[in-house]
Amino acid sequence: MNRYKKSYSLLIIDFCSAVSAWILFFYFRKTYIEFSIFTRDQQFYLGIIFIPLFWISLYALQGTYIEVKKLYRIRIIKLTLLGTTIGALCLFFILLLDDVIPSHQSYYKSLVALFSIHFGVTLIPRLLFVSILVKKIQNRRDGFKTLLIGGNEKALQIYTELEQLEQSIGAKFIGYIRIKDTDTRLDSNLNCLGNLDKLPKVLQENAIEDVIIAIESNEHDILSKLIASIQGKGIKIKIIPDMYDFLSGSLKLNNLFGALLLEIPSDEMPPWQNSIKRLLDISISLLSIVLLIPLYTLTAILIKQNSKGPIFFLQERIGKNGTPFQIIKFRTMFVHAENNGPQLSSTNDSRITPIGKFLRKTRIDEFPQFVNVLKGDMSLVGPRPERQYYIDQIIEKEPHYLQLTSVRPGITSWGQVKFGYAENVNEMIRRMKYDLLYLKNRSLSLDFKIMFYTVITILKAKGK
Repeated sequence: MNRYKKSYSLLIIDFCSAVSAWILFFYFRKTYIEFSIFTRDQQFYLGIIFIPLFWISLYALQGTYIEVKKLYRIRIIKLTLLGTTIGALCLFFILLLDDVIPSHQSYYKSLVALFSIHFGVTLIPRLLFVSILVKKIQNRRDGFKTLLIGGNEKALQIYTELEQLEQSIGAKFIGYIRIKDTDTRLDSNLNCLGNLDKLPKVLQENAIEDVIIAIESNEHDILSKLIASIQGKGIKIKIIPDMYDFLSGSLKLNNLFGALLLEIPSDEMPPWQNSIKRLLDISISLLSIVLLIPLYTLTAILIKQNSKGPIFFLQERIGKNGTPFQIIKFRTMFVHAENNGPQLSSTNDSRITPIGKFLRKTRIDEFPQFVNVLKGDMSLVGPRPERQYYIDQIIEKEPHYLQLTSVRPGITSWGQVKFGYAENVNEMIRRMKYDLLYLKNRSLSLDFKIMFYTVITILKAKGK
């Protein structure tokens, strides 16, 4: 069962559970609350169609169907309890509060019955499903594609320890990456997939899910670069304990059946916030495009009258997971402004048209990027997307920049609000620190704060 089949299987189980729970609750309400005869009326059939869709949407917002293979019993109980509580209260106030009932005590009975029936009917098949997945992992019939980085004595030790566990923790080793050419201790146990320069290719081609870093504790620079190059790709990173003191930030300690590893947190936004963020991206972008049609038209006319060339400017930028896309902006420079190669704009840049200066100050040149948001290339708020030409220069000095490609880039960002446009690579690195700060503290409230300050910048025409 691949990751998508597991997700679809759990979704189908939840849908069937929701249908069954609704039928049982409908029968209970008709018989014991309303004291009437159970009949399959229009309300009954509409409930069978729409109520399960409501529950599935709620579970999806919780992130239940993401990384299903990594679910465990306690987590599925927590998810079910929280989801049932929220869902039961919503359905009670939306559907049941206006029921004609004998007494107000019937409201409490309805709510308790709705919660109890749905929780029980949903939890039991979920627990069975997750228990089967966990058992397969423990028996080594399934697992997570794991890459071991390092071929020294420590790497051999952690590999041997994990392989000798009576119950597997899910490490399904694909091979290992050497730090040095002399790291050959694992050659008789694992396939060597190359040196560190092969790491990005190995991660992609083998769909690696977990990485265990086993290097010497004095190799701080290598460790930092490794974490920067891996983090943000949806891959769990684990290290051996004696590296703990050399890393900044809090780490999650996992004592896994005798194999002591430290897991570096992913700093991901909660799934429900991620879902709402994408819904807001789509709805706000659609609304903005419609409302800004007069402004788009006026801007297009001014650009055409001000200088020769196209209205829009397309340029390749690097998006989420390093995927290139074409960013759409209003043209603010004269045509052929980069005949001599890529150049960053400056305060008194002669390549910028007269109308272009105004468009940049008011950030109106960025407005066409709402189309990029609708396409899924960008978000309203996120790190500023850069060209590969400059990314290569940035990561030579700050490899942690690669973490920014773990999320969709944004029309606006904390870096744009606090720093503005960068005129050289050093300024791009200074601005990057604000975007890294955003990445570590992502939330809907922070997004709203950034959008608020962006609107202020537009109204005051303080862009550059």
